Amino acid sequence: MGSANLSATVLEELAAVIESRKVALGGDPAKSYVARLLARGPDGFLKKIGEEATEVVMASKDLDHALAQGAGVAERRALLVGEVADLWFHCLITLAHYDLAPADVLAELQRRAGTSGIEEKALRKAVSREQGAPQLPAGEESHG
Repeated sequence: MGSANLSATVLEELAAVIESRKVALGGDPAKSYVARLLARGPDGFLKKIGEEATEVVMASKDLDHALAQGAGVAERRALLVGEVADLWFHCLITLAHYDLAPADVLAELQRRAGTSGIEEKALRKAVSREQGAPQLPAGEESHG
């Protein structure tokens, strides 16, 4: 099995476990962290995504420091991988809440493959303008 198939399989298996933890499907918030987050609604799991994203940034900066110092690199790499895993996990919970799956994200990444990020962003802005969406001031990023 290729690494792409392995990755998709791992994500699909984890997504299935998360799905099974939904309260509507019998998940018990008293016994399951995922059920507890899902029961709290978006405020609960979106807060965790913010926390985990910040921890990814901090772990990345720590790895930069370790690389510059030439010491502790392996440990800092492992910490970064762990933080990214935490972030992805909480993103999977978010997808489940909105009845989406890892396959939806993978399909979007596949759709974007071979497209310049600069071109893709310019296209999104052009489509947004055509649809009459409000424009952000120059220099501000959209969350979409």
